[in-house]
Amino acid sequence: MASEPVARAVAEEVGRWGSMKQTGVSLRYMMEFGSRPTERNLLLSAQFLQKELPIRIARRALELESLPFGLSRKPAILKVRDWYLDSFRDIRYFPEVRNRNDELAFTQMIKMIKVRHNNVVPTMALGVQQLKNEQYRTRKIPTAFDEIHEFLDRFYMSRIGIRMLIGQHVALHDPDPEPGVIGLINTELSPIQVAQAASEDARSICLREYGSAPEIDIYGDPTFTFPYVSSHLHLMLFELVKNSLRAVQERYMNSDKDVPPVRIIVADGAEDVTIKVSDEGGGIPRSGLPRIFTYLYSTAKNPPDMDCPSEGVTMAGYGYGLPISRLYARYFGGDLQIISMEGYGTDAYLHLSRLGDSEEPLP
Repeated sequence: MASEPVARAVAEEVGRWGSMKQTGVSLRYMMEFGSRPTERNLLLSAQFLQKELPIRIARRALELESLPFGLSRKPAILKVRDWYLDSFRDIRYFPEVRNRNDELAFTQMIKMIKVRHNNVVPTMALGVQQLKNEQYRTRKIPTAFDEIHEFLDRFYMSRIGIRMLIGQHVALHDPDPEPGVIGLINTELSPIQVAQAASEDARSICLREYGSAPEIDIYGDPTFTFPYVSSHLHLMLFELVKNSLRAVQERYMNSDKDVPPVRIIVADGAEDVTIKVSDEGGGIPRSGLPRIFTYLYSTAKNPPDMDCPSEGVTMAGYGYGLPISRLYARYFGGDLQIISMEGYGTDAYLHLSRLGDSEEPLP
């Protein structure tokens, strides 16, 4: 536990850095800069991150201390705030990066920071769930969580940005990158291949949970490639396919009818690459559609108990899969739309911007 003067000094430092303006980096710059990962470029990248990351981390730490409805005082939220304060301290008290040895040590340190923050999303969700449960118990009218929803959108979008900056810098140290890969960015990414991998992962979860899983049919040009971040696309497709598999599985579990497949269609448009995930899982009631992108709304019949989180990935999530997936799409200027036909099924449209030409600074 830090002494009071030290804690006060850190709080003042966080306040000072949190008021500074963050610097956006465009994807085109990331690709051009990262295509030449020389010692000098890696040193420049580390020096930039040593100045930029404390600003972004301090802003989130400050927001975590001023949330409405007493959310800031929930134990789960306090834990996340402490992770941000620890990471802020680690970067601010790291000696100035001046040479290759400094840069390598700095890279190891920010790699550990990225690991420290791995569980931020479920931990934040736990805190919000605790608040929601408390409001229901005390019979307070659950205030529209608009303010919290807006905060979570900002918070998670910022987290994507921080992890992209750290991940890109760390990945540029790979001594033997695959052809066309620049850090986290695959300039020749095959959406069909990512869809196949995400589908296999989602089906294995479904098989584990239900003992069987619907088939998945994938349509599109297998030779088509475009620049994108593989891990982001995998995360989004895994979430969408997992939702569709669960809906179909639960609808046809006790039926004699043939189980219809989940369909994935990849379309190469002039402006966007669009991927449609289509199922015949019964759809979502129209009254529920406005809520599917709000945090902690789940279409699962028995969502997991957040006070006793289960190990590993489950088919029924905590209600942040869709809103987080939409943020990942929007991070690079894309979007995610859900169209439902109750009594039949759901189509999810994942619109992905072509990244190579983007000069817009990323969040």
